[in-house]
Amino acid sequence: MKILTGQLKGRNFYMPAHIRPTQNIARKAIFDIIGHDMNGKNFLDLFSGSGAVGLEAYSSGAQRVVMVEKDSKCFQVIEQNCLQLNIPDLGLDGRECRPFCMDVFAAIKSFSLKKDRFDVVFLDPPYDQGLGKKALKTLEAYDILHPNSVIIVECGKREGLPYAEHDFEIMTERKYGKSYLVIFKKRDS
Repeated sequence: MKILTGQLKGRNFYMPAHIRPTQNIARKAIFDIIGHDMNGKNFLDLFSGSGAVGLEAYSSGAQRVVMVEKDSKCFQVIEQNCLQLNIPDLGLDGRECRPFCMDVFAAIKSFSLKKDRFDVVFLDPPYDQGLGKKALKTLEAYDILHPNSVIIVECGKREGLPYAEHDFEIMTERKYGKSYLVIFKKRDS
Protein backbone atom coordinates (compact mmCIF):
# COMPACT_ATOMS: atom_id res chain seq x y z
CA MET A 1 0.00 0.00 0.00
CA LYS A 2 1.00 3.63 -0.42
CA ILE A 3 0.72 6.84 1.57
CA LEU A 4 -1.88 8.95 -0.26
CA THR A 5 -1.17 12.52 0.89
CA GLY A 6 1.35 14.80 2.54
CA GLN A 7 5.13 14.74 2.74
CA LEU A 8 5.34 10.94 2.41
CA LYS A 9 2.87 10.73 -0.51
CA GLY A 10 3.58 7.78 -2.81
CA ARG A 11 5.81 5.94 -0.33
CA ASN A 12 5.06 2.23 0.18
CA PHE A 13 4.36 0.53 3.48
CA TYR A 14 3.63 -3.03 4.58
CA MET A 15 0.24 -4.54 5.34
CA PRO A 16 -0.23 -7.57 7.64
CA ALA A 17 -1.75 -10.47 5.70
CA HIS A 18 -4.41 -11.35 8.28
CA ILE A 19 -6.21 -7.99 8.63
CA ARG A 20 -8.91 -6.05 6.79
CA PRO A 21 -7.18 -2.81 5.74
CA THR A 22 -8.87 0.57 5.54
CA GLN A 23 -9.49 0.97 1.81
CA ASN A 24 -7.61 3.74 0.02
CA ILE A 25 -10.88 5.48 -0.86
CA ALA A 26 -11.98 5.46 2.81
CA ARG A 27 -8.53 6.57 4.02
CA LYS A 28 -8.55 9.47 1.56
CA ALA A 29 -12.14 10.33 2.54
CA ILE A 30 -11.19 10.59 6.21
CA PHE A 31 -8.74 13.38 5.48
CA ASP A 32 -11.00 14.99 2.87
CA ILE A 33 -13.66 15.29 5.60
CA ILE A 34 -11.55 16.34 8.59
CA GLY A 35 -8.93 18.24 6.59
CA HIS A 36 -5.51 17.39 5.19
CA ASP A 37 -3.64 19.87 7.36
CA MET A 38 -2.86 18.03 10.59
CA ASN A 39 -0.21 20.56 11.68
CA GLY A 40 -0.16 20.89 15.45
CA LYS A 41 -2.74 18.11 15.97
CA ASN A 42 -2.45 15.09 18.26
CA PHE A 43 -3.77 12.01 16.42
CA LEU A 44 -4.70 8.70 18.06
CA ASP A 45 -5.07 5.59 15.88
CA LEU A 46 -6.79 2.78 17.85
CA PHE A 47 -6.93 -0.81 16.56
CA SER A 48 -4.14 0.33 14.23
CA GLY A 49 -3.55 -2.81 12.15
CA SER A 50 -0.76 -1.67 9.82
CA GLY A 51 -0.81 1.89 11.14
CA ALA A 52 -1.97 3.15 7.70
CA VAL A 53 -4.25 5.90 9.02
CA GLY A 54 -1.76 7.04 11.67
CA LEU A 55 1.02 7.10 9.06
CA GLU A 56 -1.24 9.15 6.80
CA ALA A 57 -1.83 11.62 9.66
CA TYR A 58 1.93 11.88 10.27
CA SER A 59 2.51 12.48 6.55
CA SER A 60 -0.12 15.25 6.72
CA GLY A 61 1.85 17.05 9.44
CA ALA A 62 0.37 15.80 12.74
CA GLN A 63 2.47 16.96 15.67
CA ARG A 64 1.94 13.71 17.55
CA VAL A 65 0.69 10.35 16.30
CA VAL A 66 0.01 7.48 18.68
CA MET A 67 -0.88 4.07 17.24
CA VAL A 68 -2.29 1.35 19.52
CA GLU A 69 -2.47 -2.28 18.39
CA LYS A 70 -2.52 -5.34 20.66
CA ASP A 71 -1.80 -7.98 18.00
CA SER A 72 1.97 -8.52 18.20
CA LYS A 73 2.31 -9.39 14.49
CA CYS A 74 0.51 -6.19 13.47
CA PHE A 75 2.57 -4.20 15.98
CA GLN A 76 5.78 -5.54 14.39
CA VAL A 77 4.49 -4.43 10.99
CA ILE A 78 3.76 -0.93 12.35
CA GLU A 79 7.31 -0.71 13.71
CA GLN A 80 8.66 -1.95 10.36
CA ASN A 81 6.56 0.65 8.51
CA CYS A 82 7.91 3.46 10.71
CA LEU A 83 11.47 2.29 9.99
CA GLN A 84 10.85 1.94 6.26
CA LEU A 85 9.30 5.43 6.08
CA ASN A 86 12.14 6.81 8.23
CA ILE A 87 9.76 8.05 10.92
CA PRO A 88 11.53 8.34 14.29
CA ASP A 89 9.72 8.04 17.64
CA LEU A 90 10.70 11.64 18.25
CA GLY A 91 12.02 13.70 15.35
CA LEU A 92 14.40 16.66 15.43
CA ASP A 93 11.43 18.86 14.54
CA GLY A 94 9.71 17.82 17.80
CA ARG A 95 7.11 15.71 16.00
CA GLU A 96 6.33 12.36 17.57
CA CYS A 97 5.12 9.03 16.21
CA ARG A 98 4.80 6.19 18.71
CA PRO A 99 3.29 2.74 18.34
CA PHE A 100 2.13 0.90 21.47
CA CYS A 101 1.51 -2.84 21.67
CA MET A 102 -1.35 -2.94 24.15
CA ASP A 103 -5.07 -3.32 24.57
CA VAL A 104 -7.00 -0.26 23.32
CA PHE A 105 -9.12 0.05 26.46
CA ALA A 106 -6.10 -0.15 28.76
CA ALA A 107 -4.36 2.42 26.55
CA ILE A 108 -7.24 4.89 26.84
CA LYS A 109 -7.18 4.56 30.63
CA SER A 110 -3.39 4.99 30.66
CA PHE A 111 -3.56 8.13 28.49
CA SER A 112 -6.18 9.55 30.86
CA LEU A 113 -3.94 8.97 33.88
CA LYS A 114 -1.07 10.74 32.08
CA LYS A 115 -3.40 13.62 31.11
CA ASP A 116 -2.74 12.98 27.39
CA ARG A 117 -5.20 14.74 25.08
CA PHE A 118 -5.99 14.14 21.41
CA ASP A 119 -7.58 16.24 18.68
CA VAL A 120 -8.45 13.36 16.35
CA VAL A 121 -9.16 9.71 17.22
CA PHE A 122 -9.54 7.01 14.57
CA LEU A 123 -11.09 3.64 15.50
CA ASP A 124 -11.03 0.66 13.17
CA PRO A 125 -11.88 -2.32 15.36
CA PRO A 126 -12.66 -5.81 14.04
CA TYR A 127 -16.18 -5.69 12.66
CA ASP A 128 -19.32 -7.00 14.34
CA GLN A 129 -17.83 -7.54 17.81
CA GLY A 130 -19.25 -4.40 19.44
CA LEU A 131 -15.77 -2.95 19.94
CA GLY A 132 -16.57 0.37 18.24
CA LYS A 133 -19.43 0.99 20.63
CA LYS A 134 -17.34 -0.07 23.63
CA ALA A 135 -14.44 2.18 22.54
CA LEU A 136 -16.76 5.19 22.16
CA LYS A 137 -18.15 4.61 25.65
CA THR A 138 -14.61 4.29 27.00
CA LEU A 139 -13.59 7.53 25.28
CA GLU A 140 -16.59 9.20 26.88
CA ALA A 141 -15.67 7.86 30.33
CA TYR A 142 -11.99 8.89 30.23
CA ASP A 143 -10.91 12.45 29.57
CA ILE A 144 -8.43 12.19 26.67
CA LEU A 145 -10.20 14.44 24.15
CA HIS A 146 -9.92 18.17 23.64
CA PRO A 147 -13.18 20.12 23.28
CA ASN A 148 -14.36 19.76 19.66
CA SER A 149 -12.18 16.69 19.05
CA VAL A 150 -13.14 14.53 16.09
CA ILE A 151 -13.68 10.77 16.42
CA ILE A 152 -13.79 8.66 13.27
CA VAL A 153 -15.17 5.12 13.50
CA GLU A 154 -14.81 2.65 10.65
CA CYS A 155 -17.33 -0.15 11.06
CA GLY A 156 -19.31 -2.84 9.29
CA LYS A 157 -22.91 -2.23 8.29
CA ARG A 158 -24.25 -4.40 11.15
CA GLU A 159 -22.16 -2.65 13.82
CA GLY A 160 -24.33 -1.04 16.45
CA LEU A 161 -22.89 2.37 17.31
CA PRO A 162 -24.29 4.59 20.05
CA TYR A 163 -25.55 7.48 17.95
CA ALA A 164 -26.98 9.48 20.86
CA GLU A 165 -24.14 9.54 23.35
CA HIS A 166 -24.00 12.54 25.65
CA ASP A 167 -20.55 13.83 24.69
CA PHE A 168 -20.59 13.14 20.93
CA GLU A 169 -22.65 14.32 17.99
CA ILE A 170 -22.53 12.89 14.46
CA MET A 171 -20.97 15.15 11.86
CA THR A 172 -21.41 12.78 8.92
CA GLU A 173 -21.75 9.14 7.85
CA ARG A 174 -20.37 7.67 4.64
CA LYS A 175 -20.43 4.22 3.04
CA TYR A 176 -17.43 2.76 1.21
CA GLY A 177 -18.02 -0.78 -0.05
CA LYS A 178 -18.74 -2.94 3.01
CA SER A 179 -17.44 -0.29 5.39
CA TYR A 180 -19.02 2.75 6.98
CA LEU A 181 -17.27 5.82 8.32
CA VAL A 182 -19.12 7.56 11.13
CA ILE A 183 -17.54 10.84 12.17
CA PHE A 184 -18.38 12.26 15.56
CA LYS A 185 -17.44 15.56 17.14
CA LYS A 186 -16.98 15.94 20.88
CA ARG A 187 -19.42 18.49 22.12
CA ASP A 188 -17.80 21.55 23.64
CA SER A 189 -18.87 21.31 27.29
